[in-house]
Amino acid sequence: MTQSRKISYVLMDPSGNRTILVETPVDVTEQPRIAEALMKEEPSAEQTGFLSIPGDHVITLRMAGGEFCGNAAMSAAVYQAEQSGMISGTIRVLFQDMSQPITAGVKRNDDGSWDAEVEMPAPISIETVFMPDGKQFPAVHFNGITHVIIEQGMEDNAEQLAEERCAALQADAIGLLYLDRERSVLTPLVYVPGAGTMCWESACGSGTTAIGCWMAREKNEKIYLSLKQPGGTLSIRADASGHAVLGGRVITLSRKTVNITI
Repeated sequence: MTQSRKISYVLMDPSGNRTILVETPVDVTEQPRIAEALMKEEPSAEQTGFLSIPGDHVITLRMAGGEFCGNAAMSAAVYQAEQSGMISGTIRVLFQDMSQPITAGVKRNDDGSWDAEVEMPAPISIETVFMPDGKQFPAVHFNGITHVIIEQGMEDNAEQLAEERCAALQADAIGLLYLDRERSVLTPLVYVPGAGTMCWESACGSGTTAIGCWMAREKNEKIYLSLKQPGGTLSIRADASGHAVLGGRVITLSRKTVNITI
């Protein structure tokens, strides 16, 4: 049985990683279907998150696949800042599967864009993993997603291998991070089984964080890194303990209300 729902949402652009933020309350069981329908409405969008707003400086966010996303966190913080009439300040963003909110700093620019920074969750672990084909790579495990770092010269058939590698790592979602370290270029592929999506992302916040934390652990020192990605540049400050701050530019593109049949 099909039904029609009126859904209000905002389309955000954090460094090219276009993100739909849904304002209308949607039950968790319906979120993957609503997200799929909205991404057909907005073919440039790469992911969908669902908002609730418990206070002026706190916003709750759940991604359609239940994963954590740094770009979506920055987008949610900018959304809440605009709703509150802020020019600059701090917003707390709570992902529904996290016990504590993370802190985001936002500052509006004269052209209407926003500079945003968000404290990223520390990795659960960083290790070397062996894939079913025998290759080994660094892997950075976060709550909700595992990132596998594949440096230049180790490229392979990413789309064909993403599902197999996700299952082998027993991960809720997987990022395959193709890194050209010399040129500071990152090309990320993210597969989220819960949302049924596989996407070459324009910019990946948690992937950028994974690389920053891995490099800081590798060098045993604080690092600052900017990574050029297909849609723009993200920066990361990280130390060997896993503390990391992600930075980027966020733009609000449009606000819409549509009728969705599910």
